[in-house]
Amino acid sequence: MESKDLLNLTEKYGTPLYVYNADVIESQYNRIINAFKTVKKVKVNYAVKALSNISVLKLFKKLKSGLDTVSIQEVQLGLKAGFSPKEIIYTPNGVSFEEIVKVAKLGVQINIDNLSILEQFGHLYPEIPVCVRINPHIMAGGNRKISVGHIDSKFGISIHQVPHILRIADNTKMIINGVHMHTGSDILDIDVFVSATEILFNVAEQFKDLAFIDLGSGFKVPYKEGDICTNIEELGEKLSERFNEFCKNYGRTISLMFEPGKFLVSESGKFLAKVNVIKQTTSNVFAGIDSGFNHLIRPMFYDAYHHITNLSNPEGRDRYYTVVGYICETDTFGTNRRISEIRENDILCFNNAGAYCFSMASNYNSRFKPAEVLWYQGKDYLIRSRDTFDDIIKNQIEIAL
Repeated sequence: MESKDLLNLTEKYGTPLYVYNADVIESQYNRIINAFKTVKKVKVNYAVKALSNISVLKLFKKLKSGLDTVSIQEVQLGLKAGFSPKEIIYTPNGVSFEEIVKVAKLGVQINIDNLSILEQFGHLYPEIPVCVRINPHIMAGGNRKISVGHIDSKFGISIHQVPHILRIADNTKMIINGVHMHTGSDILDIDVFVSATEILFNVAEQFKDLAFIDLGSGFKVPYKEGDICTNIEELGEKLSERFNEFCKNYGRTISLMFEPGKFLVSESGKFLAKVNVIKQTTSNVFAGIDSGFNHLIRPMFYDAYHHITNLSNPEGRDRYYTVVGYICETDTFGTNRRISEIRENDILCFNNAGAYCFSMASNYNSRFKPAEVLWYQGKDYLIRSRDTFDDIIKNQIEIAL
């Protein structure tokens, strides 16, 4: 996709608009597969929560990916996209026992992160193999909100509670067929990740019926020029040798699994918005766009950086702008950003808009959710229509007062 293609898409579909490049998704998927090519059994399970459009899921199905899901609704989306139950792993947190049972009865791989739930499940359904999510007590990830493997995290069963897991399995005669961890997103240091995997390998040795080890993900992508990112090729080289050694010592070949989301789709996405107004104040030049944190909340929620360019005036003189939205609260996308001169009605492009962007969008302020487009083999396909007013009120019930 070139800038002219993106501008043409805004003419065709309007703004704001999400656009995803399928070529980038495929390239990132293949990078992981190739990085671990010396491992006999590797499975990538795409994290649906990152971008859950059913057409994107069908693309991953074509790539022979599996799915990582966190809700029964994501499981149902995966099944509707053509995935078999055996290609889906379900890793909930804090959901009802009833939901877990419903998913299990669909034939999906269950991943449990709570001793109480594990014991209940084992007593009632000992014939259904389950995976257990381990908390390795490793602080990793870009910030506290997306670090989920530390000692105070609500996720996973503590490594110190592994004897409890073994006792539950022995008492209920249930089968533990996998061990899992996820330390957090935006991992900066490969060695920290490798250290966490060593902890999981030590745990895995204590379970005799494993079919797989799931190392989660959290691989970091670059958000701007010169940014640090996870060197997946270096990680593959270091980790493959260690995993193959584990399988040899374990006595048989098992699967190595990952569940990337952001790594696969972040860089594929562009968010396009039109400039409504330029506003000069005593200390700022604001560029106000036809969007807000109702469409792209990551900068406000995570302090996430999204590189912003002016597609309409790329050769303009660079100036400094604070790019803001139209929500009636502070919704700042970027402060004092150096961008080529912005004029009203120009189209701004936000990079890294493929992961946790549309999937976290809302109708706040009763605004419409934007359209989504998939750029596939040089052609554009509308994969979600823009909301209409009917979408805003379709589930509301108007009573006579």
